[in-house]
Amino acid sequence: MRRISFIFAVFLLAPLCGLIWGLSGEASFSQVLFPSEQMILQTETLFSNMKQLNEVVSDLQRQIGFIQASVAEQERIYREQQLLIQKLVQKSRQQKTLSDELYEKEILARLGTPFEVFRSNRVEIKLFDLKEKDYKGYIAKVKVFDPEAVQVVLAQDQLGKSETTSEAVQRKGAVLGINGGGFYKTYNEGQLQYWPIGTTMIDSEMITGFSPTHDDLFFTGFDKKGRLIGGLFEEERELLALNPRDGVSFVPVLLKNREAKEIPEKWRNEKHPRTVLGQYANGDLIFLVIDGRQPGWSAGATLEEVQIKLLELGVVDAYNLDGGGSTTMVYKGKVLNRPSDGKERRVATNIVVLP
Repeated sequence: MRRISFIFAVFLLAPLCGLIWGLSGEASFSQVLFPSEQMILQTETLFSNMKQLNEVVSDLQRQIGFIQASVAEQERIYREQQLLIQKLVQKSRQQKTLSDELYEKEILARLGTPFEVFRSNRVEIKLFDLKEKDYKGYIAKVKVFDPEAVQVVLAQDQLGKSETTSEAVQRKGAVLGINGGGFYKTYNEGQLQYWPIGTTMIDSEMITGFSPTHDDLFFTGFDKKGRLIGGLFEEERELLALNPRDGVSFVPVLLKNREAKEIPEKWRNEKHPRTVLGQYANGDLIFLVIDGRQPGWSAGATLEEVQIKLLELGVVDAYNLDGGGSTTMVYKGKVLNRPSDGKERRVATNIVVLP
C-alpha cells in the first residue's frame, strides 16, 4: 500500500517539480524559491492535488480491502470444495467395497419386492414385475453359483432347427428361460430352416464360425466362469481373449461400464417388445422382457427408454436381444409375459437357467 501511495504522489507532484525546474532557468535562485503570487497559486494547487491523492488512495484502500476479502472467500470455498471431494472419494471407495449383503440390499431397493424366489446350490432367481406408464414386463435377477447353470441352447441342439422358449426350457430341464439372439429363415428342399445370425457359440464352439462386427452386430454371452461378456469384435482373436463359452449375436449394445451407448439412428425412438440380457457390478445377471404392440396392455419401449430403466436399476452392462414377437420369458414351464404374436414364436436360440 505504501508503494502505491508513493507512486501516486510522484505522478501528482511531477507538474510542480517541472514548473520549479522551468522557472529556475529564467529567474534568480531566490525568485524561484520565493515567488510571491506564483508560489501561493502553486501551493493551493499542491494542496488540491494532495487532497485528490488522499481520496484516490482511500478509494484504492477500499478496493484492495474488497479484493482481499474476495480472495479470502474464494480460498474458503476452495478449501470446503476440497474437503467435500475428499469425502465423496472416500464414500465412493466405501461403496466399492460394500459387502455382498449390502450390495444386494441396494439392488433390491431399486427392483422392489420379488414376487417369486428360487434357490438351489447352483443359482438364486428372484422375479420382479416391471410396470411403467407405457409398458409392462418382467425382470429376473440371477445369482450364479455354478457357471454351468446358465447356458445358451441351440434349438433342438441342431443348426437349422427351431423351438419355442418353453420347449427349450422343458427339454433342458431348466427353471428359467428367455429367447436368445437374432435369426433368419431359409427354405431347403421345401423345409423351413432357422439360422442364428452373427457369431453363435455353444459349449466353446462357434457353430457357424466367426462373424466380424457389421451393422452394429455384437456378440454377448458367458465366459467359462459364468460371467457376462460381450462387445463388438472385428477379429476372432479379440473375442477368444475373453474365454467365451456360450453366446449369441444381435443389435445394439445398450450399456457398457454404466455408460449408455449411442443407439444407431435406424433403431431409435421405436416402441417394440424387448428382451435384454445384463449384469450388475457384483456379477448378478438380469434378464428383462417388455411386452409391446398391445394397446391397453403394453405399447412397448424404445431402446432409449430401456437404457434409462437399466441405469435406474443400477445395471452395469446390457445387450438388446431379439425382441418383437420373439420376446418371451418362461419360469417353471409358464410363460410370464404376453408375446405380441398371441403365442410363442419359434426361434433359433434360447438362454436357460438350470435348477
